[in-house]
Amino acid sequence: MTDKDTGEPLISASVSFAGTTVGTNTDFDGTYELTTDEAVPDTLVISYLGYETFTKRIRLGKEQNVNAKLSENVVTLEAAEVVYKEKYRNKDNPAVELIKKVIEKKEENRPSDYDYYEYEEYEKIMLGLSNLSEKFKNRKIFKKAQFLFEKLDTTSVDGAETLPIYLQETLSDVYYRKDPEKKKRVILADTMVTFEGYGANDGLNEYLDNLYQDVDIYDDNIVIIQQQFLSPVAGSAPTFYKFYIQDTLTVDGVEVIELFFAPKNKFDILFQGFIHVAYKDNYAIKQVDMATNKEISLNWVKSMNLSQTFEKRDGEGFIQTNDNFSADFGLSKDGMGIFGRRSVSNEKIKLNEPRPDAAYDGYDTEVSPLTKQADENYWLQNRHDDLSEAEAITYQKIDSLQELKAFQRAINIASILLSGYANIGENFEIGPMNTFYSFNPLEGLRLRAGGRTTLELSDRTEFEMYGAYGFKDEKFKGYFGISQALKGGNIHHFPVRRFRASVQRETAIPGQELQFVQEDNLLLSFKRGISRVQYLYNDIYRFEYWNEFQSDFSVAVGFKHWKQTPALNLTYQRQDDGQIIPDLTTAEINTVLRWAPKEQFYQGKRFRRPIYNKYPIFTFNYDKGMKGVLGGEYDYHRLTLRIFKRFFLSRLGNADVRFRAGAIFGEAAYPLLTVHPGNQTYAYLNQGFNLMNFLEFTSDRYVSLIVNHNFNGLFLNRIPLIRQMKLREVVNFRILYGTISDRNNPALNPNLIALPTDENGEPTTYSLTDKPYIEASVGLANVFKFFRIDLVKRFNYLDNPNVTDLGLRATFKVYF
Repeated sequence: MTDKDTGEPLISASVSFAGTTVGTNTDFDGTYELTTDEAVPDTLVISYLGYETFTKRIRLGKEQNVNAKLSENVVTLEAAEVVYKEKYRNKDNPAVELIKKVIEKKEENRPSDYDYYEYEEYEKIMLGLSNLSEKFKNRKIFKKAQFLFEKLDTTSVDGAETLPIYLQETLSDVYYRKDPEKKKRVILADTMVTFEGYGANDGLNEYLDNLYQDVDIYDDNIVIIQQQFLSPVAGSAPTFYKFYIQDTLTVDGVEVIELFFAPKNKFDILFQGFIHVAYKDNYAIKQVDMATNKEISLNWVKSMNLSQTFEKRDGEGFIQTNDNFSADFGLSKDGMGIFGRRSVSNEKIKLNEPRPDAAYDGYDTEVSPLTKQADENYWLQNRHDDLSEAEAITYQKIDSLQELKAFQRAINIASILLSGYANIGENFEIGPMNTFYSFNPLEGLRLRAGGRTTLELSDRTEFEMYGAYGFKDEKFKGYFGISQALKGGNIHHFPVRRFRASVQRETAIPGQELQFVQEDNLLLSFKRGISRVQYLYNDIYRFEYWNEFQSDFSVAVGFKHWKQTPALNLTYQRQDDGQIIPDLTTAEINTVLRWAPKEQFYQGKRFRRPIYNKYPIFTFNYDKGMKGVLGGEYDYHRLTLRIFKRFFLSRLGNADVRFRAGAIFGEAAYPLLTVHPGNQTYAYLNQGFNLMNFLEFTSDRYVSLIVNHNFNGLFLNRIPLIRQMKLREVVNFRILYGTISDRNNPALNPNLIALPTDENGEPTTYSLTDKPYIEASVGLANVFKFFRIDLVKRFNYLDNPNVTDLGLRATFKVYF
């Protein structure tokens, strides 16, 4: 469907059979598909506000293409003449003027504009396998599980069959007070499908809560499935969206203008859909229905829809009553996928009726002590919406599925691939598999084996151990640790209250800061400049107590006894007389204070994956070196402050900012100072310096800043052909200031260990001068949906030996 004069597609034109309600609307490209089994006339009617209506007789029962080119018309709406121009523009556009009124009044129309409100909320989350094929149903693994494919859901994904595999229901009371602001949720009842022994349901719940989190249509930016969308009522929305007035309607007794919106660039991460504007009621939103178009730069998402409904309260304005979100994920358009749906219903709404102050005290989310008493009869009486037939039997189906041996074997194989651990019986698991074999210049071929007790044995006590042997240095290494949860908690789940003791003998590279991987990971065996990489043998005894509070604050205290023995190209010798020092021993008391306001994370069985929001994370470390305690050789105080903040910048993407500062007070040899994290692998590191060598710089006072900005395809989405690849631009900047004070500078304090040199006596470790270390990179993310590749540039200290000023680095990540 196009404009006769300009050839531009007409978005959301109405296509129907004459005199019936059987019809559809054109999409972003002006195309449509209309099929029906009903008896209908043989006349097709195509209409679009501002254009003359087009009619055409068709041959019923035969597939055919009907393309229409519509001519402009002039219409009158509410006594205002609306003329549709040949080319879309914002100026003198009544649709744009209308959305500007919505934007202007949105702060007055937010629920938070009420002094008080409360309601009962019913939330239902369903996950299912969509678009099931007969081939999939007949696979051998399902030979004894054909009961799964009975009573499938055919209403979720365009009539395709969907098999619900997870269902979660929550009933809550929600209270809001404006001043002082507090929103509190009291969970009255909850129930869900459980996967006993295969994963942490708490983690799945947290992940789904983030994936399908509450959406405030009045926010400028809306975060869904870890992507930031610009709201159609954001202040800058007219810059990025097209708006069209469609019709005037009366919905639930409220007069509204139906407004259609769509991205000006269909590849941008934006919505398209309809807004019903209550233009006689302070331009409040009565209803919004929006979705993503098929060209959007999102991975794995075949379709995504969001619908919200607001109810007018006499004399009080509008309050949200329904919120429905759904998404269909898959590797291909026509293949099997995963369908997810979140439905929220709000009832028993009260506005500006305050409760006693005590009702708002306590944590933001609390669980009623009566929750465990909610049986099936309770749910039958209190659900806001009945379960569908397919949903109602989900609990029974999954319970039966978990009893099947074939399912248990499949899950165990998947667990090995994802976690790297394999169960040996019910009480012990071996791994990680990727550390069993590796090699390095010090040890040559290195073999390792280890494991840990399972949470099925105990979720309060855990033993972990491994042994390793290097065939070149002919030395054994190993680790043994025990963790014990206190106060009846789980050693890994929030809030953690845990004591841990461990002993370890291991090799290490000074200045290699690993993120989420072990040094003996096979992939890290490949390094550049390998001939001058320096190693240590570390003997570490550690005791630690960690306590997390509901207030998002946590504290850890501990003791660490550390003996460092230099190896390979590294030696410790005194600055004054060159005496070789065989090892260095320290004893430290350690303290960590961490504050992460409104922190969210995905909680696995044994790990956490952060879900970054708009709030910063602060971490402060204090270490006290104790001379004379258990052989400790130095007395010092080490302070470190780290701040992380993600900035959401709407259409400009997002920026991760990492600030770090530290200082050491007292006398300490250079291995105890801050050895700045370098990188001599080919992997891209988020927090290290990618073109800095290991042990190249050390400081006892420093400050660093790392800024990583992701433009999310802002520029590449505007380049034909390139935009089909859905690449995302990334830029990175890193700067480090540092120094070594006179007291800890071996050149000025000859009692200290000298800084390392090469075989010719030339220095290989330095203190930063009055100029900072700087590097930057530009790169492409979302390469084949899994990779990020950066071209990194080092700007100074290029005269240091064995450095490079330019290099390619890559990293692996699943991009959405």
